Amino acid sequence: MKLIFYMLKKFSAIFLGSMIFSILILSLTDLLLNIWGYVSKGVSSSVILQIMMLYIPKAAWYSVPIAILFATAYMLSDLYAKNELLAVFACGISLFRFTLPLMILSVFMSVGLFWFNDAVVVKSYEKKMSLQNKALEKEQQYDNSNVVVMSEGGKIIYKAEYFDSKFERLYSLYVLYRNNDRSFDGLVYAESAVWASDHWELSNSCFYKNDENEYRIYPVDYDHLFRLMEPPETFRRNSINVDEVTAAEAKQYILQLEKSGLPSNEAKAEYYKKYAFSFVVLVVVMLAIGLSGKTRKNVMIVSLALSITAVVLFYVMQMITMLMARFGTIPPVLGEWFPVIFFVGVSALLLKYART
Repeated sequence: MKLIFYMLKKFSAIFLGSMIFSILILSLTDLLLNIWGYVSKGVSSSVILQIMMLYIPKAAWYSVPIAILFATAYMLSDLYAKNELLAVFACGISLFRFTLPLMILSVFMSVGLFWFNDAVVVKSYEKKMSLQNKALEKEQQYDNSNVVVMSEGGKIIYKAEYFDSKFERLYSLYVLYRNNDRSFDGLVYAESAVWASDHWELSNSCFYKNDENEYRIYPVDYDHLFRLMEPPETFRRNSINVDEVTAAEAKQYILQLEKSGLPSNEAKAEYYKKYAFSFVVLVVVMLAIGLSGKTRKNVMIVSLALSITAVVLFYVMQMITMLMARFGTIPPVLGEWFPVIFFVGVSALLLKYART
């Protein structure tokens, strides 16, 4: 038990130092990326400080895997260099058994990281982006043109020339109705349509219907009009960032995209990232354990180099698979989970052949 406390105490000190350093680097990077905008818009220092404070939870979320990787690699390499692990191995304790508490801790940290992102990071980052956009005078545009939306599983297809988000109005609207077998039922045309709390009200509309193999024009009947209940949010320009919403809200957003027949691969990949990124903590701990003990000289430099190399390789692979998922080359679930699974396998091999 004392051995476990000794290891965790040594680990905690390095981890906290790494976290603070990583958060500082990420916060300064975000500041430098926007500093010219702040200066040109005359943003006050108090507002800039508030934006930076709101970014800290997001920076901490990004920093956890990096910090825990470096802390684990450095701690074990230092124990190797000081021959302290040799005494542990001489007592019949394997490397796996010695580092098992770290792996258990990483599992709890993975769950905690997901909760922290969903409960804290999402809200603070949304406020940060809102305040930053306001300070930089960036207005969010929701108007949309050439809108095509599917509803009722493809039984209704909306086609509008333009959507005015401010007045919730559609212009030059065509609505195609299809039967259960996807055959033509009718076509509604309206010069414009305005949202009325729970349905669309049409202006200068008419209904084209195939009547005995001849297309005739009728007034829009109540049954077809009543089915026009797709909310205005569906027609807005796709501007929701999955990173800025909770997992439940992201799932609802994806369902809405699928219902409307809009592309959803990118949103799905970002949604799975919310879960997979949390398990990166476990991956990097296993990776650090496998990389430890490779040298007894320049422990800090070697540990830092190995940590940075491993992180870069992971994020490069993740970037590639995420791009493939967005373009539909691979399923969205693989876009985020494949790098995690791959590095779990690599970590397991490193752990198997690690010095013990």
